[in-house]
Amino acid sequence: MILLIAGATHTGKTALAQRLLERHHYPHLSMDHLKMGLIRSGQTSLTPEDGPQLTEYLWPIVREMCKTAIENRQSLIVEGCYIPFDWQEGLDARYLREMRYVCLVMTRNYILTHWEDIGSYASVVEQRGEESLDRQALIRENQENQRRCQEKGLEYILIDKSYEVDWKLEQKESEYKTTRRRSSCNGPD
Repeated sequence: MILLIAGATHTGKTALAQRLLERHHYPHLSMDHLKMGLIRSGQTSLTPEDGPQLTEYLWPIVREMCKTAIENRQSLIVEGCYIPFDWQEGLDARYLREMRYVCLVMTRNYILTHWEDIGSYASVVEQRGEESLDRQALIRENQENQRRCQEKGLEYILIDKSYEVDWKLEQKESEYKTTRRRSSCNGPD
């Protein structure tokens, strides 16, 4: 099983991947780690600020890694903001039936009411260092991600009132292959 976790910066992709790794013992690939390895080794002239170009560069590599894992009957969690919304392209049915995708999306309300929390949890799993986070840009990116998921029929977890993100994998294979739904993460009222 290949689990793809997408989403904007600071949505908790790495934290969710870590929880799934601990629960299911699947190996975890951070696309940020791959990106920095390729940049630091001089394998690309791209920089961390080259977002769309990084997606075009990284996804074909990661897609082929996923195919290799499936062919070897291995599981893998892949997380990062470089998973495109058309991730299924180039994958035939034998690969797609072994893959699941979810995008973590924070609502405008969540970002506005939990702004301090978002910044303080940034280094819970990985050390991020100092970075500037633009509230309005984060709102726009999350709104765009939700729109694109809806447009493409992709599963997403909507983070609205509280941050209690989990991704249940216990569904039967036939259910998750056909389910393209919105999950909700509203927590208690």
